[in-house]
Amino acid sequence: MTTILWRPPADVRQTSRIGDYLRWLSAGQAWEFEAYADVWQWSVDDLPGFWRSIWDYFDVVAHSEPTEILSGGYTMGAPFGPGTPFGPTGTWFPGARLNYAENVLRMPGVAGDAPIVLGRSQSREPIEYTADQLRDQVRRAAAGLRRLGVEPGDRVAAYLPNVPEALVLLLATASLGAIFTSCAPEFGTRSVTDRWTQISPVVLVAVDGYRYGDKLVDRRAEVAGIRAALPSVRATVGLDYAGQGLNADLSWAELTADTDEPLSFTPVAFDEPLYILYSSGTTGLPKPIVHGHGGILLEHLKMLALHHDLGPGDRMFWFSTTGWMMWNYLVSAPAVGSAIVMFDGNPGWPDLGALWRMAEQTQTTFFGTSAPFLLACRKAGLSPKDEADLSRLKGLGSTGAPLPPEGFRWVYSDVSDTLQLQSLSGGTDVCTGFVGSTPLNPVYEGEIAARCLGSRVEAYDPTGHPVLGELGELVISAPMPSMPVGFWGDDDGSRYREAYFDVFPGVWRHGDWVTITDHGSCVITGRSDATLNRGGVRLGTAEFYSVVEALDEVVDSVVVHLEDTEGGAGELLLFVVLSDGLELDDALRAKIARELRTALSPRHIPDAIYQVTAAPRTLSGKKLEVPVKRILTGTPVDRAAAKGALANPESLSAFEKLARDRPH
Repeated sequence: MTTILWRPPADVRQTSRIGDYLRWLSAGQAWEFEAYADVWQWSVDDLPGFWRSIWDYFDVVAHSEPTEILSGGYTMGAPFGPGTPFGPTGTWFPGARLNYAENVLRMPGVAGDAPIVLGRSQSREPIEYTADQLRDQVRRAAAGLRRLGVEPGDRVAAYLPNVPEALVLLLATASLGAIFTSCAPEFGTRSVTDRWTQISPVVLVAVDGYRYGDKLVDRRAEVAGIRAALPSVRATVGLDYAGQGLNADLSWAELTADTDEPLSFTPVAFDEPLYILYSSGTTGLPKPIVHGHGGILLEHLKMLALHHDLGPGDRMFWFSTTGWMMWNYLVSAPAVGSAIVMFDGNPGWPDLGALWRMAEQTQTTFFGTSAPFLLACRKAGLSPKDEADLSRLKGLGSTGAPLPPEGFRWVYSDVSDTLQLQSLSGGTDVCTGFVGSTPLNPVYEGEIAARCLGSRVEAYDPTGHPVLGELGELVISAPMPSMPVGFWGDDDGSRYREAYFDVFPGVWRHGDWVTITDHGSCVITGRSDATLNRGGVRLGTAEFYSVVEALDEVVDSVVVHLEDTEGGAGELLLFVVLSDGLELDDALRAKIARELRTALSPRHIPDAIYQVTAAPRTLSGKKLEVPVKRILTGTPVDRAAAKGALANPESLSAFEKLARDRPH
């Protein structure tokens, strides 16, 4: 029986936002639900009823009401294009006209003089905005964009870190009906231009550089290269962030100079593009994923309030850059009345306790991060509760990779035994989590608590049938409003259908392995396209890493399975990054094999173990098993991975050398 580490308090329905929502449903609609599982089932069976309830409960500000909730039926992945009335997931809330920025800046329950944005940075002194100051900054920035000729549908590109100015630019752009896109300044020129040459932005806002811990990173040459590659850009706005000075058409201060223009919002259709995010782009050009005003608004209202239990008085932090969808998720929090804490810098400088101390200083109530960061803290022997007063923390979010059971145990022993650990999984494609936490459900060790409201997540066997209690492909078998409007430039939807609907027609295949337990929780065990298949038994990478990286000698690892094209068992290869000064020898190989055999099974013992200097990761920290596998099977490095999307592209050279040297 799986260990329960946290249980909802007895009065949870009286004290939580989801409890208030359920009382509202009961009073207004006479819908009564005994348990979360019952609410979830209704939310995916009656999509129009559920999503209309979210619209009404949160009192969405709209300039015209929808004529219906979902047109085009529940069948996903159908062809679309010129002359067809519906998108690949139907048309949500046709007839509605609204604006995402208007709903965010309403900031319900927040006084005008209350702090709503707390910016912390290793490049400059703290910056804070009250609710009134945020509205005023957006008003000024929107006026500045108008002066530059920005109109509805134009793209505005931000080469900015996670700073308050980036949020202001997003909201100002959205208020005009223009389209926002961002890349973090650690992205190199090629990585940025691979993304932005596809969408032709008209305005570029960029920093001169940034500090990462005690290191100054000059970005002026990169900005010049990006600007030269984008003939569509009519004006470059420079934010003097690192004190280097940027050659730009105007400064951020000039863009946001005071003006008499009032704050106003352009009403747009529910599915009008709000912003463009990008796939990780590990191979080929990144997919420019278009998200709409209404879908993002409703999805984030639901998640932030009903799942994370955030509202007025809360302060939400999530460690992210502007190149990861968790940034877009974080900055929606004012829409539910929660303040946000924005941090830019090295999370491990001067030590791994820095973010925990910042949580105390900013009075953070919800601390979001990645599973690798939590595991790094654990491995370093850190006890955050001894580093800082974390008594205000009521929630701790974890995403980016599966958090193993030992990570759960560490949170409750070394961070707090009263907070709710909220493990979450989703993706850039939907800009949200579709499995996550709920105040009504207990926290089971090593498990994600539930499938999220309105998200019909199922585990499919290879024949396309749902299974419970066993490993399957994670699919979403009913549409969600935050599924992409489309891919930019994909006029007939062919790239969209290929990305999500080719394997199971009419069903969204996400690319993860998941087990849905009999009590409704979920266990994700890695990417299905990185599957380890030993003798017909599918092994998830997450459980593998949990064992290997628990060893004191191992800092990081990556594992791949190379199939035998002639029907043999193939090869299971493990690559390890060792602690400073250590060399991989037969004794350590034997120890690793012994641990895997004992904790998992004999099938998990690698055929070979190699030492490398680094495991390749994306800029958002995800391991890249698939490019490693491609390189080892003969694909040239430049075709196997887009180096600009990697945090450490030099890490691929070891696998390239091994592909040349090892016998075939």
